[in-house]
Amino acid sequence: LCCQCGVAIPPNPANMCVGCLRAQVDITEGIPKQGTLHFCKQCERYLQPPGTWIQCTLESRELLALCLKKIKASLSKVRLIDAGFIWTEPHSKRLKLKLTVQKEVINGAVLQQVFVMEYIVQSQMCEDCHRIEAKDFWKAVVQVRQKTLHKKTFYYLEQLILKHRLHQNTLRIKEIHDGLDFYYSSKQQAQKMVDFLQCTVPSRSKSSQRLISHDIHSNIYNYKSTFSVEIVPICKDNVVCLSPKLAQSLGNMSQICVCIRVTSTIHLIDPSTLQIAEIDGNTYWRHPFNSLFHPKQLEEFIILDINRVQEKKKGAGAGARSNKHTLAEAWVQKTSELNTDHQYFCCTHLGHILNPGDLVLGFDLANCNLNDEFANKMNPHYVPDVILIKKSYDRTKRQRRRNWKLKELERDREGTDTDDERQYQDFLEDLEEDEAIRKNINIYRNADVPVESDTDDDGPPRISLAEMLEDLHISQDATGGEGANMMT
Repeated sequence: LCCQCGVAIPPNPANMCVGCLRAQVDITEGIPKQGTLHFCKQCERYLQPPGTWIQCTLESRELLALCLKKIKASLSKVRLIDAGFIWTEPHSKRLKLKLTVQKEVINGAVLQQVFVMEYIVQSQMCEDCHRIEAKDFWKAVVQVRQKTLHKKTFYYLEQLILKHRLHQNTLRIKEIHDGLDFYYSSKQQAQKMVDFLQCTVPSRSKSSQRLISHDIHSNIYNYKSTFSVEIVPICKDNVVCLSPKLAQSLGNMSQICVCIRVTSTIHLIDPSTLQIAEIDGNTYWRHPFNSLFHPKQLEEFIILDINRVQEKKKGAGAGARSNKHTLAEAWVQKTSELNTDHQYFCCTHLGHILNPGDLVLGFDLANCNLNDEFANKMNPHYVPDVILIKKSYDRTKRQRRRNWKLKELERDREGTDTDDERQYQDFLEDLEEDEAIRKNINIYRNADVPVESDTDDDGPPRISLAEMLEDLHISQDATGGEGANMMT
């Protein structure tokens, strides 16, 4: 018989029934029934003391292990038999654990008991998210600069960064008057950005670091690193004058050339022979040259007469020629001098798109003062009077028919003006005219502009629908029912 209540029981060392034994002894004494978990809402991670943040899903093995580690010291006096979650509302900020423990009690009798432990989930921002929110806490910065008046290269660079998702690790992106600053929380992420820039645009870089703090006992140093990346000051549609040595090394091409594209190299073309050349960053910094004009000096000409020229005989050591351009000789006149008889003769590489009566933008070398060390030493006989750059179209009509768009980086701006908008429109027009650059950029269809036929051959160049991507929009009012459109 039980020595407490007299109920008949099988013999056991305590001579008590289970009910009386539990009333006499509580094996869960000393084990806390409530606890606290710290959760970061920004990155959805839990704090594992003392300072580690781990990713756990609800009712996962990782989260169960984290909860049991909180009471590991208290469970040392009992044997843990089973542990599992009790379902709670996901937004209730409560986690409940059902634990089964065993312990040897009076005279060697083993007692098993089940109890419920409740954890309260408290919000606490982790250090990484705190640094991102602060925006001023950074370990490394990449300063990208280009000493030009035009931002075409930076617009192109922005699209490359978006396509390759290199902006995701940045703490902050700041735009200043001659470049961009990228702030990072680690030096390795900044170095990855520098390597990407050197592979995509011709540039040179240098780095420096500043000591912030130093622990002499553990030999730990805390540095802030700065990477300076300078992009070559040459943009698309610039007229440049090469040094005689560089022009000779490129296949005896003319010193005065036109930059038709800037990718990982500078693409040049000689408008009088169609000879092309590519100059990488290392070659440029060994033989630097500057642009003779800035984009605001472009003047509008009208084509009076144009004749396509058959293939010229190559000179000694001449390099490759462009197959996408056509050499032509043209008589042009400034639209501002239509009342006069002043005409200009020039050779141009745009013979495949120009016809008599077309408007074209170019630079007037005959009536300007060239402030360049190489151009001033050239024989005036080899300096052309006019260099034609690109065909002129109605900009308003182009904007109205543009049924595509680009994405932009989220960045801090010092302020925008009308000149920035004009330069951005120039960049969009360059994309429409140059298929080679479009291949490196994600172009999205603009649903607000109706789709027109692509068979208009007389109008300005346009981007076909096959080259556009569909922008992803998640519907807010979709219920997920049968036949509901979750994505558009």
